[in-house]
Amino acid sequence: MSQNVTAVTQELVEPILEQMNLELVDVEYKKEGKNWFLRVFIDKPGGVDIEECGQVSEQLSEKLDETDPIEGAYFLEVSSPGAERPLKTQADFNKYVGEHIYVKLYEPMDGEKEFEGTLVSFEDETATIEIRIKARKKQLQVPFNKIAKANLAVTFN
Repeated sequence: MSQNVTAVTQELVEPILEQMNLELVDVEYKKEGKNWFLRVFIDKPGGVDIEECGQVSEQLSEKLDETDPIEGAYFLEVSSPGAERPLKTQADFNKYVGEHIYVKLYEPMDGEKEFEGTLVSFEDETATIEIRIKARKKQLQVPFNKIAKANLAVTFN
């Protein structure tokens, strides 16, 4: 059910975002406690503001009311993905080369399943991530299909 809801929502929101020159980052449909939440994360270079989130929410809400893909009550939230935005697609990885990222793998590599470092490159469906082990730097070649979850990571210098 939640797969269908996210797919329908994505279909409905794409034209709205295209018209406003915004990018769809992610759609989630989750139950938290007793309530269901439909969350739409949007972005653009320099970030989105509350007005843009409000406009998208209003237009998407109308479309959802028309098509009515969700049974029962839910809360619609439209927001920015924040500083630690998820990297979901290969295009995301290409876009954020040079950035500090966090990656969680499906299975261990070098005895570890989680890494944080700089995304050096993304070529041939492989992310090259430079990690630091004590004082040494090491580059890992991580195939895209081995990545369970990835997002930008905030660093404090």
